[in-house]
Amino acid sequence: MSNNALNKSFPQYLGKPIQVLWFELDELIIFVFTLTFALIYGGFMWILFIAIQWFYTRTKRKHARGFLKHILYMLGLLEMKNYPEYFEKEFHE
Repeated sequence: MSNNALNKSFPQYLGKPIQVLWFELDELIIFVFTLTFALIYGGFMWILFIAIQWFYTRTKRKHARGFLKHILYMLGLLEMKNYPEYFEKEFHE
């Protein structure tokens, strides 16, 4: 086995999120989603495209990392592994 097989690139920070250009993955998903609607429907959707991007980026800076996932969990749109449903009143281990 050669030394090249053992040498693999390792990220500088283990918790560093995936980034494309200046967007983190969650921002990129919202960017592409809103851009698609703006291109399809035009007009007022372009204003919404800019407003949603601005609002999400501003909100993201104020909260801890992963807040979008927790908001989706609270709304019932996302299930988290090994967690009870958000609307359960009691939880027994």
